Amino acid sequence: MLYRNKKKHDVNAGKWIGVGGKMEDGESLRECAYREIAEETGMSGGTLQYAGMLYFHYSGEEDEKICVYLGYDFAGEPGECTEGTLAWINREDILSLQLWEGDRIFLKRLLEGDLSPFCLDLCYDGQGNLLHWQQRDAEPEKV
Repeated sequence: MLYRNKKKHDVNAGKWIGVGGKMEDGESLRECAYREIAEETGMSGGTLQYAGMLYFHYSGEEDEKICVYLGYDFAGEPGECTEGTLAWINREDILSLQLWEGDRIFLKRLLEGDLSPFCLDLCYDGQGNLLHWQQRDAEPEKV
C-alpha cells in the first residue's frame, strides 16, 4: 500500500491507496498498471489479475475511471516512491488504515475472497465525503 504523504496539494494526502496512475498515449490498461508498479515501487515482472472498475464522481470536478488489478509474484523489494511511503500491510490490518470510504467497499469484498470482477459508481462531495455508491454489472477488462 502507498501512504500519500509527499506530494503538495495531493487529493490523496493522508490516505492509504494502491499504486497506480494515468495512462499514457497508446498504452493499454494492463501496460499502464505494469509501468506504474515499476515507477512507484521499483518492482517488476509479476502477474496481474483484473479485479474491476471504479467510477468516481465528484461535485464540480471531472469524473475518473479507474481499473483495479490484483498483483502477484512481483520481483524485488519496494523502493522509494516520490508520491508517498510504501509499506507491506497485513491483510487483517488493511481496513483499519486511513482509506477512502469507497475503497473500503471493494477492499472488503476482495479481502473476504470475492475475486469476481466488480464495477462501482462512487459519488463524493467536494470535501471527500462519500455521498452514495452503487454497484452495477461488471465490465470485462478492456485489453
